Amino acid sequence: MNQSARLAESVGSKRIPSAKKKEDYLKRAFPFYLMIFPGLLVFLVFKYVPMFGVFIAFKNYSPFRGVWKSEWIGLENFVRLFSENDFLLLLKNTLYLNLLDTFIAFPFTILVALFLNEVRKKHFKNAIQTILYAPHFLSWVVVVGITMLFLRTQDGGVNVLLNALGFESINFFSNAGSFRFIWLFHNIWQGAGWGAIIYLAAIASINPSLYEAATMDGASRLRQIWHITLPSLKTVIVIMFILRLGNFIDVGFEHIFLLQNPLNLHVSDVFETYVYRIGLVQGDFSYSTAVGLFKSVVGLVMIVAANTIAKRLGEEGVY
Repeated sequence: MNQSARLAESVGSKRIPSAKKKEDYLKRAFPFYLMIFPGLLVFLVFKYVPMFGVFIAFKNYSPFRGVWKSEWIGLENFVRLFSENDFLLLLKNTLYLNLLDTFIAFPFTILVALFLNEVRKKHFKNAIQTILYAPHFLSWVVVVGITMLFLRTQDGGVNVLLNALGFESINFFSNAGSFRFIWLFHNIWQGAGWGAIIYLAAIASINPSLYEAATMDGASRLRQIWHITLPSLKTVIVIMFILRLGNFIDVGFEHIFLLQNPLNLHVSDVFETYVYRIGLVQGDFSYSTAVGLFKSVVGLVMIVAANTIAKRLGEEGVY
C-alpha cells in the first residue's frame, strides 16, 4: 500500500513540472501567436471561406436563386471546357509562357543571388541590391505604361532610334515573338532581384570554413561557387522549384491583360484572361469557376508529383 502511494506521488510530481513547462511555453509563445493571428485570419477569410464557392462549378448558377438553390448540372461545365475550340490554344499559350518563366526567369534569379554574393564592396553591393529590388514595388500598370511609351510604333523611343539608324519601325505588340520577349523581360526585371533574397539568406548560412579550405587548396571563386555554393543551395532550389510548379498553369492576369490587344490575342490569351471575359464580361459564373477549379487541380497535381519525385531522389520536399 505504501509502495503504491509513493508511486502515485512520484507520478504526480512528474506531471507538475510538465504542466508548468507547458504554461511557461505558452506565456513565452503567446506574443508570437498573437503576431501570427492576423495573417491566419486573413488567410482563413480570403482563402478558405471562398472555397465554398467551388460548388458553383457544378451548378447552373443564378444570382437570383443563390448557390444552393441553383440547378445541379454535375460535370457539364468541365465537359464544355475540354470541348471548347479555344481550350488547346489557351493551354498552349499558358504552358509556353510558363516554360519560359520556369527555365529562364527562375535560373536567372539564382544567378543574380550568386553574383550579388560575389560583390565584396559593401556600399556598392547595397546600391546594386536597392536597384534590383526596386522594380518589385512597381505596379504592372506603371511597368506596362512605361514600356508602351518606349515601344510605340509612331513616336516610341526605340522606334525613333531605329528610324534614325535607317531601319523601319517595329510594332512590338502585334507579333508573338515580341509579346513573349516583353512579358519575359518584365518578369525577370521585376522579380529577379526580389526573388534572390531567399537564396542570399541561404548562402549566408553556409559555413565560411568551407570557402577558407577551398581557397587554401587553390580553388578559384568559380570552382567554389560550383562545388560549395550551389550544392548548399540545392535544397532551397528544389523547394522553390516545387512551389513554382504549383502556379505552373497560372501566369497572372494583370500583366497579361495590360499587354494584350486584338493583334496578339492568338499568343497572349491564357486561362486568366479567358476567365475574365467569360465570368465578368459575359456573366457566366459557373463556367468561369469551373475553369478556375481546373487550374487549381492541375497546380495541386503538379506540386504533389514534384514533391514525390524530389523525395524519391533523396531531396527534401515541401512536406
